[in-house]
Amino acid sequence: MARPIVAIVGRPNVGKSTVFNRIIGDKLAIVEDKPGVTRDRLYGRGEWLDTEFSVIDTGGIEIDGEDQIMKSVRVQAELAIEEADVIVFMVDAKAGITPADSEVAEMLFRAKKPVIIAVNKVDNLKRMDDIYEFYSLGFGDVVGISGSHGTGIGDLLDEVIKHFPDTSEEEYGEDVIKVALIGRPNVGKSSLVNAILGEERVIVSNVAGTTRDAIDTPFEKDGQKYVIIDTAGMRKRGKVYETTEKYSVMRAMKAIERADVVLVVIDGEEGIIEQDKHVAGYAHEAGKAAIFVVNKWDIVEKDDKTMHQFTQKIRDHFLFMTYAPVVYLSAKTKQRLHKLFPVVTNVAEQHSARVATHVLNDVVSDAVAINPPPTDKGKRLRINYATQVAVKPPTIIFFVNDPELMHFSYQRYLENKIRGAFGFEGTPLRMFTRRKSDDE
Repeated sequence: MARPIVAIVGRPNVGKSTVFNRIIGDKLAIVEDKPGVTRDRLYGRGEWLDTEFSVIDTGGIEIDGEDQIMKSVRVQAELAIEEADVIVFMVDAKAGITPADSEVAEMLFRAKKPVIIAVNKVDNLKRMDDIYEFYSLGFGDVVGISGSHGTGIGDLLDEVIKHFPDTSEEEYGEDVIKVALIGRPNVGKSSLVNAILGEERVIVSNVAGTTRDAIDTPFEKDGQKYVIIDTAGMRKRGKVYETTEKYSVMRAMKAIERADVVLVVIDGEEGIIEQDKHVAGYAHEAGKAAIFVVNKWDIVEKDDKTMHQFTQKIRDHFLFMTYAPVVYLSAKTKQRLHKLFPVVTNVAEQHSARVATHVLNDVVSDAVAINPPPTDKGKRLRINYATQVAVKPPTIIFFVNDPELMHFSYQRYLENKIRGAFGFEGTPLRMFTRRKSDDE
């Protein structure tokens, strides 16, 4: 099931990125004491009281034109209202309620979504008295926190998880392969859905951004049950949404979390652009099986080297996803469409594949014998044994004498050997090292 989504919104310089980093336990967001320093939407995973969720840092949406700050605040709030399950509304204890705060509060109140006000910069007990004026914004939950000191974050998360939707029931059976389509606007995601289903189930337009909602469509092919999740998502008319298109990832994230296989759709005519990397990165970080689908291949001028050259470009641009196969097709003409779903089925199987411990250790032992780990300050890594502990994605733990001695280059070597032996095509491999205790 999709993790609940928590969006952190608020005017610039109230500390959104600092609190985001506190919640996810990492420093993904650049933090600087200057308004608007966050240059891209970032998301991460948080966990509190055994509950996992996704967190969006909505800072730094840049809008051209007059009154940029107010437009930026308005867009952030609109994005959160549209997609988040729970909204953390950040305000500043030192500044008090500002006109920008009041405008965001008005929008959030009309949206009827769970909102928790996080009053930041409550750095001492005296500041606690400053949080009470924020009750006048009209929300019941107000929590005083200090992003810089980390105080109050637990209290904030206590309130957040109270409002999560129930995700205990799986929508589809285990035998159903859930396929999500992701990609930047106008690469042909909706056309591809229609081509797969053989009918006009999704409205198609040549204007980028015309699909308004994510759509689930169950179907069966060659005895296998699938669900197509069309994630064209978050498309609104108007300059505000056109300007912020690259930041509109919440809906795609939800679909990715629910999917088994993610189709990263690329425009074969236009080629690869930077935004494609951001889109593909979400699938990779979520640990999902993935396939690059190069659409509009019918209108690409090509010779016998074109496909090989395009594949090499994909490998060069997506170094973190060399495991993902590439399928070339045309949704419009259905050229090569028949090649897609055998690959989908295969990578779904690889994503859930499990290797017996003794077989895995035979491969690891051979790899170590061929290429022993290098020494580090006179110490050498010793791998006692390896075991697969999870699927979707396959996850392997190496029990070693000292985890610090596992260099990333040697771990990559082991991954290549494991992939060479067992395939795991289309799926990321998660690999961890742990110190072997004496009683193991």
